[in-house]
Amino acid sequence: MTTDFVTSGDAEIAVRIDGAAHLPWIVLSNSLAADLSMWDDQIPFLTRSYRVLRYDTRGHGKSSAPAGPYSFDSLVGDLVAVMDHFGIERADILGLSMGGMTALGLGLRSPGRVGRLICADARADAPPAFVAGWDQRIAAVEAGGMAAILSGTLERWFTAATRETRPEVVDRAARMVLSTAPVGYIGCANALKGLDYLRHLSRMEPPTLYLVGAEDGAAPADAMRQMAAETPRGRFEMLPAVAHIANMEDVAGFNRAVGDFLDISRQAAE
Repeated sequence: MTTDFVTSGDAEIAVRIDGAAHLPWIVLSNSLAADLSMWDDQIPFLTRSYRVLRYDTRGHGKSSAPAGPYSFDSLVGDLVAVMDHFGIERADILGLSMGGMTALGLGLRSPGRVGRLICADARADAPPAFVAGWDQRIAAVEAGGMAAILSGTLERWFTAATRETRPEVVDRAARMVLSTAPVGYIGCANALKGLDYLRHLSRMEPPTLYLVGAEDGAAPADAMRQMAAETPRGRFEMLPAVAHIANMEDVAGFNRAVGDFLDISRQAAE
């Protein structure tokens, strides 16, 4: 494992690499209010077949938090800068929530840089109710910091059953939320308000898996099913009894779906 920082415009992006140097690359992009540690449960699985590069989105984790607002042009630009820094011409891309949206942006902007794409628990558009929700959360953070949105965030991220019976998962998530810089959260939330990829998905070239928790209210299954239908090589899969942060709530189910799409068992045998 190595850790580094990559300069991208006005931001310093924290990155971490796991896995053998001879393996193909996969790049992981995190959710809003999370950091690269959200992928810890995927690393032992993915490093069987990949060299894994994960990074903290600007304003999150150990990355710097320049003044916002941010845009998806800047978030995708950070992803490109990270890949360029390590000489990665082409990689499979896995992102969840905001990270999934960033992955879509890269697939649309630079399809030649993407082998296969996994967009988990994400939207591709910003309807009025979605925008209004972000306005409310931005106002709450401006008034009371990240603690003001902690409870509501955890309720969206995990089902009631998980919140009641798996405190270690919820506590781990809470630490990520509370460690997010308010300026970074607000900057990224403003980027989400301008999300406008749905109408462009018909020209998405890479094979794309849209993976969602059945109980995800932030990125509803019907919305992701439509995204898959709009994508020429799109595939849709739903995980039962799982909410928004599917990779932490149902590690086995998430890893299975990702592995089936990437055919990791075949790669590991070669």
